[in-house]
Amino acid sequence: MYEKIDALRNISGCTVLVDEPMSAHTSFRIGGPADRFVCVENQEALKKVLETIADEQLPLFVLGKGSNLLVADEGFRGVVLSLEGDFKQITLDNDGVTIRCGAGASLSSLCKFARDHALSGLEFAWGIPGSAGGAAYMNAGAYGGEMKDVLTSVQAVSLDGREKTLYADELDLSYRHSVFTGGTDIITFVCLRLVPSKVEQIQSRMNELILRRKEKQPLEFASAGSTFKRPEGYFAAALIEQCGLKGYTIGGAQVSFKHSGFIINTGNATCKEVLALIAHVQYVVEEQAHVRLQTEVEFLGL
Repeated sequence: MYEKIDALRNISGCTVLVDEPMSAHTSFRIGGPADRFVCVENQEALKKVLETIADEQLPLFVLGKGSNLLVADEGFRGVVLSLEGDFKQITLDNDGVTIRCGAGASLSSLCKFARDHALSGLEFAWGIPGSAGGAAYMNAGAYGGEMKDVLTSVQAVSLDGREKTLYADELDLSYRHSVFTGGTDIITFVCLRLVPSKVEQIQSRMNELILRRKEKQPLEFASAGSTFKRPEGYFAAALIEQCGLKGYTIGGAQVSFKHSGFIINTGNATCKEVLALIAHVQYVVEEQAHVRLQTEVEFLGL
């Protein structure tokens, strides 16, 4: 079934791993093996992988930093694709305010690049443990800022290898949503326009926000960040706490004492335990507060 995928090992810019544990690639530290874990270094290698996957009709999942992902204990029967090499490069355009960033680059490296070039506007993303592509995909945001505030265009590749560029007014950016959400196009590069500022002021704001994160979020535990989306007119964490669920535990999965909006892995949680805890929280909140919480976490292999 995977003979053609395995043959990609012989192609420059492509690495294929067999039965790679997904727990090593998610911030939750949960998940069984992916049948094939493929790393691509450049656009040419990506297109060859996509062509092979199409020929073999294999299930595909594109992985960012795995910071918003819960993977089944049984793993994933298909191909997990990771963007490396060229897809982690970050460059500054000649205009001095536009950054072109590979989708595989971490948000932290993008924030540092912006700071080092005295460009402001991305401070809100400092401390978000995701990739640039994942941030565009879900319009990541925090502390009053969102990717939609700075994105000017996104480059992507369709499953049949066609390259495309979508501009800001075509991205359909809203709360934790973009035109790519739920689709099959693969984000490869993003472009952002920022504002010149002083490095010291940018660093000060970044320091302020990371301190707030450390004070309010359970960063010392493995998690997938905020488990639930913000219900209209409410805050998920407040509802969960009001319902007496702070600290509620199933196996190794726990509603964080520090921030009720986070379900954390206390050390040995399984996907089944996290799912059971999510379902329990949803049930109790709906019964007591009459609000149905929707998950922000993405699921794989379920």
